[in-house]
Amino acid sequence: MTVSGAGSPEPRPVVPGLPHPRRLHPFPPQASSVEQLRKEGNELFKCGDYEGALTAYTQALGLGATPQDQAILHRNRAACHLKLEDYDKAETEASKAIEKDGGDVKALYRRSQALEKLGRLDQAVLDLQRCVSLEPKNKVFQEALRNIGGQIQEKVRYMSSTDAKVEQMFQILLDPQEKGTEKKQKASQNLVVLAREDAGAEKIFRSNGVQLLQCLLDTGEADLMLAALRTLVGICSEHQSRTVATLSVLGTRRVVSILGVENQAVSLAACHLLHVMFDALKEGVKKGFRGKEGAIIVDPARELKVLISNLLELLTEVGVSGQGRDNALTLLIKVVPRKSVKDPNNSLTLWVIDQGLKKILEVGGSVQDPPGELTVTANSRMSASILLSKLFDDLKCDAERENFHRLCENYIKSWFEGHGLAGKLRAIQTVSCLLQGPCDAGNRALELSGVMESVIALCASEQEEEQLVAVEALIHAAGKAKRASFITANGVSLLKDLYKHSEKDSIRIRALVGLCKLGSAGGTDFSMKQFAEGSTLKLAKQCRKWLCNDQIDAGTRRWAVEGLAYLTFDADVKEEFVEDEAALKALVQLSRSEERSVLFAVASALVNCTNSYDYEEPDPKMVELAKYAKQHVPEQHPKSAEAPLLSCLPPQDKPSFVRARVKKLLAAGVVSAMTCMVKTESPVLTNSCRELLSRVFLALVEEVEDRGTVVAQGGGKALLPLALEGTDVGQTKAAQALAKLTITSNPEMTFPGERIYEVVRPLVSLLHLNCSGLQNFEALMALTNLAGISERLRQKILKEKAVPMIEGYMFEEHEMIRRAATECMCNLAMSKEVQDLFEAKGNDRLKLLVLYSGEDDELLRQAAAGGLAMLTSMRPSLCSRIPQVTTHWLEILQALLLSPNQELQHRGAVVVLNMVEASREIASTLIESEVLEILSVLAKGKESPITRAAAACLEKAVEYGLIKLNQDGD
Repeated sequence: MTVSGAGSPEPRPVVPGLPHPRRLHPFPPQASSVEQLRKEGNELFKCGDYEGALTAYTQALGLGATPQDQAILHRNRAACHLKLEDYDKAETEASKAIEKDGGDVKALYRRSQALEKLGRLDQAVLDLQRCVSLEPKNKVFQEALRNIGGQIQEKVRYMSSTDAKVEQMFQILLDPQEKGTEKKQKASQNLVVLAREDAGAEKIFRSNGVQLLQCLLDTGEADLMLAALRTLVGICSEHQSRTVATLSVLGTRRVVSILGVENQAVSLAACHLLHVMFDALKEGVKKGFRGKEGAIIVDPARELKVLISNLLELLTEVGVSGQGRDNALTLLIKVVPRKSVKDPNNSLTLWVIDQGLKKILEVGGSVQDPPGELTVTANSRMSASILLSKLFDDLKCDAERENFHRLCENYIKSWFEGHGLAGKLRAIQTVSCLLQGPCDAGNRALELSGVMESVIALCASEQEEEQLVAVEALIHAAGKAKRASFITANGVSLLKDLYKHSEKDSIRIRALVGLCKLGSAGGTDFSMKQFAEGSTLKLAKQCRKWLCNDQIDAGTRRWAVEGLAYLTFDADVKEEFVEDEAALKALVQLSRSEERSVLFAVASALVNCTNSYDYEEPDPKMVELAKYAKQHVPEQHPKSAEAPLLSCLPPQDKPSFVRARVKKLLAAGVVSAMTCMVKTESPVLTNSCRELLSRVFLALVEEVEDRGTVVAQGGGKALLPLALEGTDVGQTKAAQALAKLTITSNPEMTFPGERIYEVVRPLVSLLHLNCSGLQNFEALMALTNLAGISERLRQKILKEKAVPMIEGYMFEEHEMIRRAATECMCNLAMSKEVQDLFEAKGNDRLKLLVLYSGEDDELLRQAAAGGLAMLTSMRPSLCSRIPQVTTHWLEILQALLLSPNQELQHRGAVVVLNMVEASREIASTLIESEVLEILSVLAKGKESPITRAAAACLEKAVEYGLIKLNQDGD
């Protein structure tokens, strides 16, 4: 059975291998005339399928429509775009209609609506005036003209009232006599607030504001510079012309140079401003004053390159603060690589590689201690690695990647050869940077003549700085498959020697991490272990000891976390780690510190402790085949003798142990630590790191009783950004965790304020066909809860186009998914738009609810009957259609009324009451059946909503004259 008009995608089969019939579009494609396609589009529009209507109108335009028909089709397309809230396209389509027919009053009105939404009120009023002149008696046009006239007057009053305020604020800020006063502080705050509104930003811009803000920047006072930068953010936000004008006045070099100041707050504010400028130049204008754009913009691409060129110059400029250098790297990470691989243009990445790769490598090859020529922070090299990785991943072909390799190798050779020991150290440090980023390039660099040999030799140096560089390079190289055998043969004994005999903790801890990395090379495959049983426990114990030693600086202690990230593959290590309260506390504190490079290691250790990585049991037949072919097969852990065949999980990794570890992690405050990690602005919080955090959150909310703790520690707030940004897997895991929280807690408390509306999109994403049946089910349950809260939330769900997918799951073979979808639709039925879908002609939505009300699944019946009760109450016209959808309708209603389940009885009684009140004819059909006897019995029962509904039905039947009261008044 299909729902004609539902327009939902093909549902995913719940049972693998079980075919599922494809649901057909309500209007199958066929050869049609312009008139047929236009009518088809009109029907789709009435049903709320605006995308489908657009398609139909577009097909009609392609069939050689007459100019008059073209005008109609274009204005209809404008109406679709208005409904889809794409106001730019709505304006374009309406303008095309007006070009064909200048007197098309509907097109003029729709263009005025689009222009109003775009903030171009002066143009919108002209169209409305034309509408009124064409149809002077049309009250809709008159009312719209009055409304827009009021908006224009309000805007004029606002603009005029701010003139004097802007001038006064700048006078206070630039008055040397007002230095440090409360008056000056208030003026700066007011200026920033004013610039946040587009009209205020335009007023400041037109009042010579950029030149005056330049004067504030020139004062060198941190407070005034912050006020100026934040005001400039408002001026430039989403506005190309103002951005170009601002850069012209201030000078691109001047704006970029502010990044390099020592004051961190000023540097961050400058970073934010530059990011806004990049976005404005890339995306163009999205709001007001668009008409004047073309006269100012010459070549945004050129402005982008000038900005990026200055950022690249800043990377290697002497005197720039380490924080400023990090901010420049962060900006390049955000703005240079493509946002999506679907975008074919990676020319900006290629240009940056040609112009600035050597500069990025120079930062990556610099050392923090002792300070070199370039000032860097503990996070600089990691930021450079991430940028290099992003650039490499953005390359599209082998020729581009080969050019990247060549430039990297030439740079490393230039330092390795002819610059003595200092040059070799810089070259090795650069190789480390590449190994942490684009590891393919790092592997190639390790293959260069003499590099690996120099690393091994320098590990034995007596100079701590040289040893640090060499040992770190060895650690990063240890995980790379190409060099694994060489490092195992030459590095293990060397690292053991350094660990046992070095007098410096900084060297010993790094050597220990190298041993940890090599010791965990096989992951959970016991046959790949490098060390004897029990060695990993000893290494982990030493890592925990260093982690808890707060006398060691955070930069060194983070290496202890790196070691634990590798060692916690071992189940025994996990158990000992979560039992060590001091170590857990130290881990939580370190994750909140300014040492951002520790984030990935912390997240990795938590994923291991919670077993939240993906694991699939190998197919026994494939294993036997692999053995026969003499291929490597992972071996079972000796402690797992009683586990299922080939399970790599030792007893300590069984679900009961994992649950116990989760509770200890929650008690240690790991959720609040992860919340702080999510908030960080550092590029170290990569998409991979986000995915790890999402996995941990999902493991933490697995048990219902733990979800309150997660919410109390800020987990709900932290999950939202994880569900909206990152890898596809990470977003899905975070969305599923949000679904679990929404199902079992009060969403209004879990996601207070506006945050509750942000939850809808991640939940809808779980309805897609590539998600698992469990994810579909939990998303439907969560959306059911949200849909029952408020009309605004229901509108948000509708806006995310969830209804077609929910309808699709009402056909699922899995009873729980089918039931959850029906319950969700029942709550959505409170919205007018959904009621319109059920009332529209030519669909079977109502039929499906009626039939589901007679199913064996009691909970499904309850959901469907609830939807029927809601719809027949809100839309009485549906009552007359129930007898038409199926011949079994009367049997279904009687079964509801006779059900021992009072919930079902109540729903059935309400549906019957709605039908009796809707029409005398329907009431007559019901009363002539056994329904009369059932209602009579129900009406005599104990006082309840069921008896009241039954009595009301009988009273209405008496009113119609279908039955009479007997002598007893019954």
